[in-house]
Amino acid sequence: MVDEHRAADPNAARAAALRLVARREYSTSEVAATLVRKGYATAIVAVTVAELQEERLLDDVRYAESLVRMLTGRGQGPQRVRHALNEAGLSPEAVAAALDTAPDWMLLAADVRRRKFGARVPKDWPGRARQMRFLQYRGFSKDHIASALAETSSNDDS
Repeated sequence: MVDEHRAADPNAARAAALRLVARREYSTSEVAATLVRKGYATAIVAVTVAELQEERLLDDVRYAESLVRMLTGRGQGPQRVRHALNEAGLSPEAVAAALDTAPDWMLLAADVRRRKFGARVPKDWPGRARQMRFLQYRGFSKDHIASALAETSSNDDS
């Protein structure tokens, strides 16, 4: 906890923010919320966050691109990625820009399906439905899912 004297100290707020960003990337809203939750004054937090942004120690665009890379590397689809970006408190423009840096969603869906279930697409409906549910849970749209299942099934015919 932060006492009243430290809550008004800009140096203490800066040190706390630097401890956060030294570990991993954070969005500006995440850092601000964490500092407020720790008891720092809102005005001090706003100044501290602005200074860190000016020094490029906090960068929402860099954070968003990093989050997109991490989540797509885990096999998450565009809906799950968009939700995570929105939860991080990023602006709609930053979310749209970050999603533009993402890989081809249809190729990613096919790759995720192949890694989980193997090269063969089941011919029976229950097996196909299971794979569709999995990809839907991962955040892929119906078009991405259909493409992942159609692409692989056409390869099985050879």
